Amino acid sequence: MNDFPLNRQVVELSHALTPAMPQWPGDPRLELEPVANLQENGFFLRRFSMGEHTGTHVNAPAAFLEQGAGIDEYPAGSLVAPAIVIDVTAEARDNPNYLLRVDKLLAWEREHGPVPPRTLTLLYTGWQDKWDSPDDYLGKSDDGAMHFPGFDAQSTGMLLTQRGVAGLGIDTHGVDGGQDTAFSINRRVLEQPRLVLENLSNLDKLPPLGAVLVVGILRLKGGSGSPASVLAFLP
Repeated sequence: MNDFPLNRQVVELSHALTPAMPQWPGDPRLELEPVANLQENGFFLRRFSMGEHTGTHVNAPAAFLEQGAGIDEYPAGSLVAPAIVIDVTAEARDNPNYLLRVDKLLAWEREHGPVPPRTLTLLYTGWQDKWDSPDDYLGKSDDGAMHFPGFDAQSTGMLLTQRGVAGLGIDTHGVDGGQDTAFSINRRVLEQPRLVLENLSNLDKLPPLGAVLVVGILRLKGGSGSPASVLAFLP
């Protein structure tokens, strides 16, 4: 416990939850209902209702896999991990369907060294800046398809099997990318099971290497995932 970096600068990686935030099509929207107020009750209290994948969130194996573990089954130790950040903002600016490829991953390693085992690999696409514009964030076209960046199968396989990462995270609505309607990247990561973090924020404030993430979840019994409060301790 004495080695935990309490003296480090802390960065909030979660978006504030509001009814107007981007929402996956068909998911229940955030609803807030006052149930007590200061004038009548002496305290302020609201009831809230939302889906398990609302806002910044963690996906659990139960979301995509038969007999998959619920979010409550993740050990506490798995929710604290070092992280690397791969900046693909230039590529995503030119191509909203950009997927992280092995050549980009290898280029990152040439500059920073091999991806350390048991780290979270975070993809900084710049999509966090679109959060206040849900249409732009989801990139929905006239045919209903969505367009936002993610990971490709080859880079994911390399990270999981050759680098032994703790999981993947991204500042878009899905590690799969908007064009992958089969959620193939989610399935591949969660069958391990490892962590999948989506709708992250402030990834531009993290260094490429050296941050430590703490992921706070709601331990919903059998849950398919959970809204998350994700904090990064800087080196």
